[in-house]
Amino acid sequence: MELGQVQQAAVACFARQGYAATGIRELGAAVGLNSATLYHYVGGKQELLLGIIRDCLQAMLDGAGQAIAGAQDPQRRLAALVAFHVSFTAINPLTAQVATGEMRALSDPSEMQQLRDHYEALFAQALADGERAGVFTAPDPGLARLAIMEMGTGVGRWYHSDGRLPLAQVQLHFIAMAMRILGADEHPLAEHELPTAHRVASEGER
Repeated sequence: MELGQVQQAAVACFARQGYAATGIRELGAAVGLNSATLYHYVGGKQELLLGIIRDCLQAMLDGAGQAIAGAQDPQRRLAALVAFHVSFTAINPLTAQVATGEMRALSDPSEMQQLRDHYEALFAQALADGERAGVFTAPDPGLARLAIMEMGTGVGRWYHSDGRLPLAQVQLHFIAMAMRILGADEHPLAEHELPTAHRVASEGER
């Protein structure tokens, strides 16, 4: 039994019925372990949730950092962040849902909130740089950032790999919508330049 298998079972349960409604015995049954053995692997339900959220947020930070590496132009940087965010939530919908919705269940969420804040700061910095350069003209950059990020997060609720549009086309559409929100006309990335996310261990194969 690997930790990733336990995390996959936990993510599925937490996403389906919520952290509070999921018992440690139920998690053990999902992976064929009794409660005592499960505690040996994860140290308890709270530690399991913390690990899932930490791994998810760190993967988002690492992936976003790679997506914007070397990008000086704020418009291209923001486009890359939007494309990555859409890709991550499309590929890891359950894990992203748990990391977003169950952070409040942590007894001490401060460390995870810092990781989330670092991720959001990448978007905020690109927006601020674009405002200073005269590229973006949103009336309220803070609200614009929230709208763009929430829009991307929602992809995980409806995207399917066998759906009407391939992921790259979804990314391009979302970049275009983000640019409209920010008052920028140009489309800064071509399809071959789009960053893609990887599936995290807790998401499992679908």
